[in-house]
Amino acid sequence: MPCSDRILVVLRHAKSSWSTGLPDHERPLSTRGRRDGVAAGEWLATRGIVPDKVIVSTAERTRQTLARVLAGGARVGRVEHLREIYDADEHDLLELVQASDNAVHTLMVIGHNPSLESFVRLLARRVGNHEWWASMDTKFPTSAIAVIGFDGDWQDVEPGVGALLHYAVPRGARPATTVNQ
Repeated sequence: MPCSDRILVVLRHAKSSWSTGLPDHERPLSTRGRRDGVAAGEWLATRGIVPDKVIVSTAERTRQTLARVLAGGARVGRVEHLREIYDADEHDLLELVQASDNAVHTLMVIGHNPSLESFVRLLARRVGNHEWWASMDTKFPTSAIAVIGFDGDWQDVEPGVGALLHYAVPRGARPATTVNQ
């Protein structure tokens, strides 16, 4: 990964279940979401991306996503659950990043769309890997991970100053099915 003063990892929560009848804030992950959360953790671990701090929406699906990421082998430092991420727009998220302690080199945000997609577009210059940008232009799906590098302090982060270092949508393997004959 190219050297940057600060690294921001933006992770959209894994696929949630709509069949529970629970209020939106309380919806858990689906079976696919549980698999994909583990795959996201494996993706982070294999790349050696270790956030010093993670800020997570208080929604059940984001909390469960973090648990599955950790089950996939990712390692993180301090975790903070913030209710304001649930309803945040991209400018609210920018303010949270700008308020981060400069002792934090790598920061992860786990939240929701459409704000996360807009947040990545707000921060990262649209240069470099055209495949990544084309994929994001189509969709920023559940379990999508964008890694953005910045020079300077968190307080210096402004729209359009970041470099998109990675973009991936890790997916967990589906269990094999057997057919009775």
